[in-house]
Amino acid sequence: MQKSERPHAPRKVTGKWLALLLALLVEAAFVAVLIISVRWQNRRPEPVTAELYAPPPKAPVTEPPSPVREPQPTPPVPEPQPTPPAPAPVVPPAPKVEKADTRAADIALRAKQEEERRKKDEALRKEAESKARALQEAEDRRKVEEKKKLDEARARQQREFEAMRAQAEREGETRRQADRDAQARAQQASQRAKAETDWIRSIQAKVRGNVIVPPDMAGNPEAIFEVVQLPTGEIIDVQLRKSSGVRAYDDAVQRAILKSSPLPRPERPELFQRSLTLKFRPTD
Repeated sequence: MQKSERPHAPRKVTGKWLALLLALLVEAAFVAVLIISVRWQNRRPEPVTAELYAPPPKAPVTEPPSPVREPQPTPPVPEPQPTPPAPAPVVPPAPKVEKADTRAADIALRAKQEEERRKKDEALRKEAESKARALQEAEDRRKVEEKKKLDEARARQQREFEAMRAQAEREGETRRQADRDAQARAQQASQRAKAETDWIRSIQAKVRGNVIVPPDMAGNPEAIFEVVQLPTGEIIDVQLRKSSGVRAYDDAVQRAILKSSPLPRPERPELFQRSLTLKFRPTD
């Protein structure tokens, strides 16, 4: 048993150094984690995923076994007392680094973005509605103005048409009245002329009844006299305006006119004429 434990003494020493090295690495990792944790707490929390990897433990170095030599008798050597192993350093467990829970922040950010987008959409919708309403109001005003102008144009055209029709009716009535007046005047003139003719004929007939035609009167000459009378028919003056060419006949007619005083008066007083032109022929 004593011979078999000697070759394994170096292995115990190598394991101690390996444990010390691993302890130092863990300490360094712990310090790094603390530093990172402090920095992370001082910074604005951001969704960061951190993973820590511990360095893989080194494989223990094994020495090749020494060749077995033939045992030789050696003097007995006092067996050294085994050194108790050094207690392994207590390494505190590395703090568990929890991943930052960014779901709430993401939800809040998405909610905020959604709210901003909703407000923006609402503002755009209101702006679009306002523009559409303004355009519709402008279109309605334009239609009202056009309808008003059209109604005014129609009313003006109707007034003009009515005025033209009234003017035409007035002109037509004026023409018809003028025609009626003309017809009435013509009828009155015709009646007056007929009445005057009948009056003159009645005077001529009375005068012819008093004319003594000369026996040697040849032909049918015409003698024209102008007679001035009073409204009562009494003759004031008789003048020969055109001789018949036979003095005896002219004198006979003049005597007959004076003898016929007073002359017949017209049926209508307004037909009276102070001066009359009378024509006489022997055979009339």
